Amino acid sequence: MGSAVAQCPHGITSHSTGNLGQKKLGYSSRCSKFPCQLDFARFGLLHQGSSAASSSDHSTEFGRRINAVPDMDDMFWDKVPTPLLDMVENPIHLKNLSVQELKELASEIRSELSCIMSEKPNSLKASLAVVELTIAIHHVFHAPVDKILWDVGEQTYAHKILTGRRALMRMMRQKNGLSSFTSRFESEYDSFGTGHGCNSVSAGLGMAIARDIKGKRDRVVTVISNATTLAGQVYEAMSNAGYLDSNMIVILNDSRRSLHPKIEQEPKTSITALSSTLIKIQSRITKRIGRGMHELAAKFDEYARGMIGPQGSTLFEELGLYYIGPVDGHNLEDLICVLQQVSSLDSMGPVLIHVITEDNHQDAECNEKIEADNPQEVLSAGYDDSVSSSVQTRTYSDCLVDSLLMEAEKHKDIVLVHAGMEMEPSFQVLQETFADRFFDVGMAEQHAVTFSAGLSRGGLRPFCIIPSTFLQRAYDQVVHDVDRQKIPVRFVITSAGLVGNSGPVYCGAFDVTFMSCLPNMIVMAPSDEDELVDMVATAAQIDDRPVCFRYPRGAIVRTDHFMHPGIPLEIGKGRVLVEGKEVALLGYGAMVQNCLKAQALLSRLGIEVTVADARFCKPLDTELLTLLCENHKFLITVEEGSIGGFASHVAQFIALNGHLDGTVKVMNIRNFHFW
Repeated sequence: MGSAVAQCPHGITSHSTGNLGQKKLGYSSRCSKFPCQLDFARFGLLHQGSSAASSSDHSTEFGRRINAVPDMDDMFWDKVPTPLLDMVENPIHLKNLSVQELKELASEIRSELSCIMSEKPNSLKASLAVVELTIAIHHVFHAPVDKILWDVGEQTYAHKILTGRRALMRMMRQKNGLSSFTSRFESEYDSFGTGHGCNSVSAGLGMAIARDIKGKRDRVVTVISNATTLAGQVYEAMSNAGYLDSNMIVILNDSRRSLHPKIEQEPKTSITALSSTLIKIQSRITKRIGRGMHELAAKFDEYARGMIGPQGSTLFEELGLYYIGPVDGHNLEDLICVLQQVSSLDSMGPVLIHVITEDNHQDAECNEKIEADNPQEVLSAGYDDSVSSSVQTRTYSDCLVDSLLMEAEKHKDIVLVHAGMEMEPSFQVLQETFADRFFDVGMAEQHAVTFSAGLSRGGLRPFCIIPSTFLQRAYDQVVHDVDRQKIPVRFVITSAGLVGNSGPVYCGAFDVTFMSCLPNMIVMAPSDEDELVDMVATAAQIDDRPVCFRYPRGAIVRTDHFMHPGIPLEIGKGRVLVEGKEVALLGYGAMVQNCLKAQALLSRLGIEVTVADARFCKPLDTELLTLLCENHKFLITVEEGSIGGFASHVAQFIALNGHLDGTVKVMNIRNFHFW
């Protein structure tokens, strides 16, 4: 695969890779001039033969599948024309664009995102809000030499488009397609992988210190959001950054959203022409004075900014970050001015730039273009997650909500604590029904667990609802604040197991392993929606120790919507669903349904197998296990989780009790073969 060097006397010409056929790229002369010769090959994604010090062979292999310029047959789908965006292969193309052209580029990116993502079940709001901010960052800084880190993957769609991944945006969350988060294995422009948020300041500080030790001069920029400021790690990192005093830039993308409705009803932080001018002056003064500022003048500067700045600005100052803001996140002139001034500082220490954005921001001109060019289509600026459908599929979360409502009628002391990045629509019913007994704490999972323990010690019955992957962040609190003290907190672990196109970041692979090793925890999993209802009733009855149960994302087993009242289960007791000979399938949780499907197929071949539902991983039903071992030649455990989970507990019991000395052979089937 070759690389073309483009001469640019009047406009940008693209470096292209791959076969573009007989079609040519015609670029308008209205673009900014590049009076130089540029070799764009070294700025692209990881092309064949290229290597990066921090990239693995896997990332190089991924890069070989990507052409920065889309295939012509796929590029010009029925959409709004994007002449400027068509010429942007990577961030180097932004350097000589005028502010007016950057504004036009922002409108085109919004049109592109609306067109592409209207087909995807993903939220666009976060990425639409940061289009101008993303353009300004890449216009001022020099990625990938300068390190740009994002806290939340949903903010990075414009970043992906500008860094050579436009061609694969339609394949986001698909096999061999793009991740919905930043990934080091995907692009050299992704300095650090985002997962559950709140990690960018910590990782960025580490990169800044490593830069200082090595004597380098690259910049480190981290972008955080409202959601991630709910997590304690952000403040731990900021406090450490203030103490270490290393140069780095933290950009707070403030979309003015809050979990607290009363806060959202308060007056918004206003940005006027005067405040915009003051911010520019402040950034210039910061550049001129820097660390040479006299101590008294520095104190005066701090107190003055605390007095005229918005509420909360003093908090960042106390943590040791120099606060600048608020800045209009949709005003490219202001953004570029502030970023240029701050980026030119030599020894300023950590700086926080407070940027105000709107989730539903959309150019009026862009809207007019969309409506004029596509009169038959209405492209939404944001994608509504609640897709309307004439037939609503009933999910496990729907059943959980109904069962909790029934139990709450019996036990008036039941309270609900929810944590995680987003709240499922099903849980909004609980929030509305029990406004005074439902607590959504956002990404503060550690707080959620200890908060639930405090509610329990206060005489209430807390149900702590956390997705499996986010419970990992609160494991220390689960161990010391709940299990070690035998405090009856009822953990509802949602999105357990495989989670479809949400990918490995949301995959719930480890909860059975790390919860079942705790000495006092009861660990169970329902095989269907009926058992889920029973386990909610079981958990509500337990008042002497903690308990957890998991359920998968997706639709329930039955198609009817009948809900029976929950019946508490006997702790540590499973059940036999189908009796057979020689082979026993022992399923745990949702995998019991797979066992029943296998039994039905084998039955048609004349092979009768036993199917058992374990229900409990801890404590195990030892009587059931003994019965299965004594009456079968093969015992196959089936689970959805990592090594160290249900099968490991079964194997330990069988080994310690001498069942392997007999004729039974034990095997395990897991969905997660890569762990």
